[in-house]
Amino acid sequence: MKKLESLCTGRKRRFMMTESETAANKSLVQEFYDQVFSRGDTSNIDRFMRDDYIQHNPTCADGKAGFLEFIKGFLSLGPQIEIIRLNGEDDMVYVFFKCTLKNGHVNKVCDIYRLQDGQLAEHWDVIEHNVEGIQSRNGNGLF
Repeated sequence: MKKLESLCTGRKRRFMMTESETAANKSLVQEFYDQVFSRGDTSNIDRFMRDDYIQHNPTCADGKAGFLEFIKGFLSLGPQIEIIRLNGEDDMVYVFFKCTLKNGHVNKVCDIYRLQDGQLAEHWDVIEHNVEGIQSRNGNGLF
């Protein structure tokens, strides 16, 4: 398989995967969102996430412990996740979603994951906070 260096970590990553491997990655991310983000169940975190999970969100520490600390605080906000699009290519999967918090604020989020050996290995995110009051100038909507 052809190798490519990750721009952010300098680590080697697989570049070409079969369609079934990519489909399995997307399925794992969907299941991760259903179980962890929607139901608040972290009991299977060892199945979903590598021990050396790399986090690029500056407010969250690396590793499973860093994620578990983050998710505890996040779930206390009462998030309702509506996945708009989940897609992937090779070892990368992205999830674009609407996140409505119990205080009424709405965030527009895109999470990007690199998977390795069937587990979440690395995470980036792009978040637009408090979009509930934004009026679109083009009529296309935010989502």
